[in-house]
Amino acid sequence: MLRKAFLVVIAISGSLSIVALAQQAPPPPPAYPQPGYPQQQQGYPQQPGYPAQAPPYGQPPLLAPQQLDQIVQRIALYPDPLLAQVLTASSFWNQIPDAATWVDQHNYLRGDELSRAIYEDNLPFDPSVLALLPFPSVLDMMARDPGWTQALGNAVLTQHPDVMDAVQRMRQVAMNYGYLQSNGDYRVMAGGPGDIEILPINSGLIYVPYYDPLVVFAAPRRGFYIGSAISFGPGIFVGAFAPFGWAGPSLAWRTHEIFIDHRPWTRTWVNRGSYAHSYAVPVPRAAGPRVERHESREPYRERR
Repeated sequence: MLRKAFLVVIAISGSLSIVALAQQAPPPPPAYPQPGYPQQQQGYPQQPGYPAQAPPYGQPPLLAPQQLDQIVQRIALYPDPLLAQVLTASSFWNQIPDAATWVDQHNYLRGDELSRAIYEDNLPFDPSVLALLPFPSVLDMMARDPGWTQALGNAVLTQHPDVMDAVQRMRQVAMNYGYLQSNGDYRVMAGGPGDIEILPINSGLIYVPYYDPLVVFAAPRRGFYIGSAISFGPGIFVGAFAPFGWAGPSLAWRTHEIFIDHRPWTRTWVNRGSYAHSYAVPVPRAAGPRVERHESREPYRERR
């Protein structure tokens, strides 16, 4: 009888242990930063809806200059108008994956057709995110590394002058090593310490630069041709997208201001739930559910 009672106690105890383990919360996801880009994947991470008010969690800690330098390296050499759009759009980081999916599925649209589709499909994204729909490679980069995008967006909301200073530090390094210089598409103008501008020669034509931060922010090795370090994608005319902030995006480096449509963009961590930018060209906000008025084509993704 004692042996049977002992076995019963063990069985009950084991069952309670299993229940306790099953009720334990799963481990938290790894925190940013994580170096490098994630592997190719089928689709982008799904994000929750886009409430007017962001979730009620505390303000993230301020980042040190070295951390900000690392975050901005991959975009520091973007031309000023495109960089202004990336900085503002990153503050709506949870909308980026869905926006990238939509543009992937409509990659056959260009120019006026793409602009019309943005209107007609009643897309629910903030205008700052809509501004990046003509730049699928930029959206893809942001969607594939949501931890980086969120870290950038949080830094823009909490310490955007420091973010702009980090961009300037990286530009200065690239200029010192000879990588950052004017070409047939962009003018690089140094107005003094902390004031290096990268401006398109044709303000309506934007080229996305492609470069390896490990190369352009380090001393060139012997025999390396500096001119090959930065390449450019095809030019994208942004005139058709003026209603999405392309009527005048710029950066005022000395005063640490971001201008969209020639008007200061002042979204912060505190007012992030209520701020609505005053666009020179009014942007119609989506009303009602999103619709699909254009053929959606599932994008091909190479498997690895």
